[in-house]
Amino acid sequence: MRLSEFWSVMDEVFGPGYARSLASDLVVSALDGRTAQQALDAGVPPREVWEALCEATDQPDAVRWLHRAAKPGRRR
Repeated sequence: MRLSEFWSVMDEVFGPGYARSLASDLVVSALDGRTAQQALDAGVPPREVWEALCEATDQPDAVRWLHRAAKPGRRR
């Protein structure tokens, strides 16, 4: 997962405004007590951050794998 994909699914799942707030405000124990933004800034791979956020916010599998869904114009 690329950083751009991370923000794309964050916006799709949580909405553009709330996604940024969630990433900067929610402290996630699986990210060593950091927020998603802090973890990304520290070099944690976006996929690990996404998975930790999905777990922390109790997202279903369909949402967890949203970044893997086929998108128009996307190469596989």
